[in-house]
Amino acid sequence: MPDEGKYLYCIIEEASHRTFGPIGIGERGDEVHTLCHHDLACVISSSPITEGLVNRNNLMSHETIIEKVMKDYTVLPIRFGTIATSNDEVRSLLMKKFHEFKNLLRTMDNKVEMGLKAFWQDMGLIFKEIADSDIEVKQLKKKLQKKHKYLSLDERVVLGEKVKNALKKKKEAEAEELIQSLKLNCIDYRLNEPVGDDMLINSAFLISRMKEQEFDDIAYNLMESYKNRLKFKYIGPSPPFNFVNLVIKWGSEA
Repeated sequence: MPDEGKYLYCIIEEASHRTFGPIGIGERGDEVHTLCHHDLACVISSSPITEGLVNRNNLMSHETIIEKVMKDYTVLPIRFGTIATSNDEVRSLLMKKFHEFKNLLRTMDNKVEMGLKAFWQDMGLIFKEIADSDIEVKQLKKKLQKKHKYLSLDERVVLGEKVKNALKKKKEAEAEELIQSLKLNCIDYRLNEPVGDDMLINSAFLISRMKEQEFDDIAYNLMESYKNRLKFKYIGPSPPFNFVNLVIKWGSEA
């Protein structure tokens, strides 16, 4: 295998050679450009073939480059870390998957992704609400406290599991409230796993570009309504990373 390969970012519709600047992954200043087959193109740059490319900084570069391309094109993002051994291997991919990629591009035409994350502001308040309102937690806590002042390790484990389950139910219930209006105004949506106790929603919405302002208005009204309870992170428009993530297999694996 050669030491130098071609890093793949995304698939677009383009029949001509186009460059996007010396912004290639790995901070070497490699030119990001198209490699075309008829009116289908893969956006690539030169790159060393090494596992050292797989790190957080390069992941951010991968996403940023696709976002730059998206300003002018509908994009099909390719999974981070995908490297071909040569231009010929990339052309072979475009030839083999031509109709599949064209159909996907039609499906994703003029669509973008909007991301919304929501976090509870005061976890002390949330745990108090659970202790006051969840019947199982309330009863167990009362029962254990009647026995003696301090809980044993086993008792703490049981109570901890009850609280954990109650927190999960509370997240799901409040998350459903949040997405009700948003999911009615999108083409598709994804609910990813929340990270940490305070995150209750980690969502992505696929919307039409023509509905972007309308979706923004709904999202900002929602954030205003919950501003005293929740913190939000709202991002987009972005490439449809949660809805298209092309996994490329080379040679005998294809």
